[in-house]
Amino acid sequence: MEDNYDDIINLPHHVSKNRPQMSLYKRAAQFMPFMAVKGLKEVLAEVERYTEPKEDLMEDRKDLLDRKLSILQGFLEISPDVVVTYFEPDKRKAGGSILLSQLN
Repeated sequence: MEDNYDDIINLPHHVSKNRPQMSLYKRAAQFMPFMAVKGLKEVLAEVERYTEPKEDLMEDRKDLLDRKLSILQGFLEISPDVVVTYFEPDKRKAGGSILLSQLN
């Protein structure tokens, strides 16, 4: 015998007379996954956060930077606009950010 629920398939949907109907938002919340480990979401977000690796300057780049700083030192009286690129280490994990700063 094949049971295909013909006896109940067309019955009207039951609506309680004693309890208010639950909102769709609350019904959906019943089926949402829960965090079994508290703080896991934050830890995963931190692990996924990208940081730039710190690159060491080659000697020729260091020499070029020293020459540029020496030239700039001669113009300090007129307060030139200078844009500096620098590396700021991350406080929580390896690497950091490469930032630009305009100095006046």
